[in-house]
Amino acid sequence: MVSYQSDGLRINALLTVPRGTPPPGGWPAIVFNHGYIPPAEYRTTERYVAYQDAFARAGFVTLKSDYRGHGSSEGQALGGYDDPGYTVDVLNAAASLRRDPRVNPDRLGLWGHSMGGQLSLKAMIVDPRLKAASLWAGVTASYDVLATDWNPAPGEKRTLDAVNRCYLRLLSPNAYLRELNGRPIQLHHGTNDKDVPYSFQKNLADDLRNAGQGVDAYRYDGDNHNLSGNLRTALNRSVQFFKENL
Repeated sequence: MVSYQSDGLRINALLTVPRGTPPPGGWPAIVFNHGYIPPAEYRTTERYVAYQDAFARAGFVTLKSDYRGHGSSEGQALGGYDDPGYTVDVLNAAASLRRDPRVNPDRLGLWGHSMGGQLSLKAMIVDPRLKAASLWAGVTASYDVLATDWNPAPGEKRTLDAVNRCYLRLLSPNAYLRELNGRPIQLHHGTNDKDVPYSFQKNLADDLRNAGQGVDAYRYDGDNHNLSGNLRTALNRSVQFFKENL
């Protein structure tokens, strides 16, 4: 259990460190960005711990931020889409990892699930020192798609005029993917995801390719939001991805 400063707030986090002596230059490290959990119900040591353990056993330091307003972290939990606060917390988590003498500051990446997938994508675009990101079931469609196609009420049909669609598109991280400058992105998504449609992965993969960026996109037929049926396969693929790119 650790904490770091972000916008003057104390943000709690769970840090995992591989056993043994760090390699020359320090361990590579991954900022772990969790998905939406009701902030008042969130607990630092619940969920994702086995994921972090898998990466630590493979030789990576991981830091899972609680984000502001989650658990006992300071600040207000204002959401991950319409407010920049959580993204700032992710960027400051990376900055704090760079100051840890056990970590190689030039070998940092991001792992994100669901909402954390979008936070990871934003952070990659903002901070060119972040080398790679693996996104699981990410809320990574552009904002115009999120506004019309995500979680409508039964029978509800949402529409946008051309001006608002363009405006939301330009606010989306998907409009700035050229800023990645070839840094690798890996995507994982189940086709039976009831929380975040598989089409969101296809949307981002198309946007990445249209922006001239490479992408490895894995489809898990019939699997759910947590990739429960393919968890070990997805973890192994993510571990190998970071071994190759950090």
